[in-house]
Amino acid sequence: MAGSNRKQKTARDMVLSLALIVVASLVVYFFTIPHDDHAPEIQRVDYRVELLTARRAASYPVAAPEGLPSTWKPTSVRSRGKDANRWHLGFQTPDGQYAQVEQSTQKRADVIEEATQGGSATQRTERIGGRTWTRYTGGRYDALVLEDTPGSTTVVAGTASFEDLTTLAAALKME
Repeated sequence: MAGSNRKQKTARDMVLSLALIVVASLVVYFFTIPHDDHAPEIQRVDYRVELLTARRAASYPVAAPEGLPSTWKPTSVRSRGKDANRWHLGFQTPDGQYAQVEQSTQKRADVIEEATQGGSATQRTERIGGRTWTRYTGGRYDALVLEDTPGSTTVVAGTASFEDLTTLAAALKME
């Protein structure tokens, strides 16, 4: 009889231990692990200071949008004047896609390759804001590339639709 009682205590202790582990696991799961499946809110950046600095330093007219709807959220800005003479301004579009303005005095093909991430020119050109732009497709980003800009290359690219890229290109002011 003593052996049977001992087996019952061992089995009961194992069941209690298992129950304690399950309860502790559920507490950890529900109270310490975040369960929000939504993407974090992307913060709006103020690019005015960088824009003024780039416009003073650049050897070309630096492009930035004016009059773009407030539903377009600026998300990134970079200016490198000394090494590459580059300007970057990124936006989240109203429907959550990405659009960017890239400018540089580097070799035109290299700027386009980097901005489109592998895109190729199409036969389609458009007049936007009184300027001629060529469409690029096939890379990670679709793009519009500004024509007739000696000394620099201007690209509007991103995951956004061509309609949104056109909206951004039309809003660009170059100073």
